[in-house]
Amino acid sequence: MQIRSRLTLQFLLLGGIIMIIASIAIYGLSASFRKEDFYNRLRNDAVNTARLFFEAINVDTNFINMMERGNPSVRQDEKVIILNYSNNILYSSDKKGEIKILNPVLERIRRLEKVFYRQGDYEIVGTLYSKETSRYVVIAAATDLDGLLNLAKLKYILLVVNLVILILFYLAGRLYSGRALKPMSDVVKKVEDISITSLNLRVSEGNGNDEISRLAKTFNRMLQRLETSFAMQKDFIANASHELRTPLTSINGQLEVLMMKDRSTHDYKSALESILEDIRSLIDLSNRLLLLARTSAENPVNLNKRIRIDDVIWQAQEEMKRFNNNYRINIFMNEKLTDSEQMIVAGDEYLLKVAVSNIIDNACKYSDDHSVEIRFKHTDKWIDIIFKDRGIGIPKEDTQKIFEHFYRGSNTISIPGSGIGLSLVSQIIRNHNGNLNLTSEVGKGTVITIKLPLIS
Repeated sequence: MQIRSRLTLQFLLLGGIIMIIASIAIYGLSASFRKEDFYNRLRNDAVNTARLFFEAINVDTNFINMMERGNPSVRQDEKVIILNYSNNILYSSDKKGEIKILNPVLERIRRLEKVFYRQGDYEIVGTLYSKETSRYVVIAAATDLDGLLNLAKLKYILLVVNLVILILFYLAGRLYSGRALKPMSDVVKKVEDISITSLNLRVSEGNGNDEISRLAKTFNRMLQRLETSFAMQKDFIANASHELRTPLTSINGQLEVLMMKDRSTHDYKSALESILEDIRSLIDLSNRLLLLARTSAENPVNLNKRIRIDDVIWQAQEEMKRFNNNYRINIFMNEKLTDSEQMIVAGDEYLLKVAVSNIIDNACKYSDDHSVEIRFKHTDKWIDIIFKDRGIGIPKEDTQKIFEHFYRGSNTISIPGSGIGLSLVSQIIRNHNGNLNLTSEVGKGTVITIKLPLIS
């Protein structure tokens, strides 16, 4: 069921319930008022008849009957019966004996002084009339034909009014829901025009205050993220293809040259060493791309594992020296760090080691003395790992983009690299709820600070 139809039915149901409750209340109150008014008038007639009877005791009862019929407040079918303390009938206008007088009822009237009850079609009131030292029971009975007819008319009017109002509620609900959902319909129509080739389009945000406007803003922000993601993916594929093509082209060219003619064993060995170096570069690039994909995935890191960050640094130092004998990696421990709990972080040990190794490799590779200094600093609930080199530095205009995929500084063209290292480091540290800060000066070196949260 469409939202518009659902809203219309809900509007109709709500309005219908309110109208039915209001109609029942009106009818109930009217019936109660009619009954109370009728019984009061009937009691007054009973008292007036009794007064007339006792004050004109010598008057013929036919005259009393004639006076009753002349009284506009008395109903045409009204019957009045007066009884003494012995329950003997002193006066009765009930010639046919339609009103039955029961002793329990008489006792109840004498006890309560005023009783209302029903007998067949008749509504009856019983009351006491005092005359000197005697108390008489006066019973008046009648049918409220006019009152009941008016109630029947009221019921019919309420039914017709309810039917008409329900129809009006339905039409108003259709109009209301249509106008209320028009902005959403406009959003749907606009969304249908958006495809992968037109992610630059945006839906109208309306007045910017209601829920639909907030929905449109949220959707536009999602489109912005999608557009950015697609653009990054496009750039990533283009850059990755370029980086992969370079070593592959080099390998292909060297093999083609080797196959042109027979060469000496030394030439073959020299060419194979060059090809092997290109293959290693290709493997390293592939590994970095896989790591980049892993760290960019949703929930890539298991943060439940406790890790000593100093152990990670020592392991990275050992592995880097194993493959690069000329690297000088100097680790300085802070004397204030006397408790091992001051070095415990949560996360993925392998990924943290990859991040540290990339920073060490960059620091040593871009420094003339191939050295880096690593220091620790403990601040409240954080541990800072500071990497400092005396390398070529990074130009100021490049520092804002240096963490983008495949981006390399303008002064590193002559040095081999893929431009993935720092972007990978940034992603890993971000996944570990940490911060990464870089300061650099051309010709003097670079300082990179990793800030990771400690766990107790």
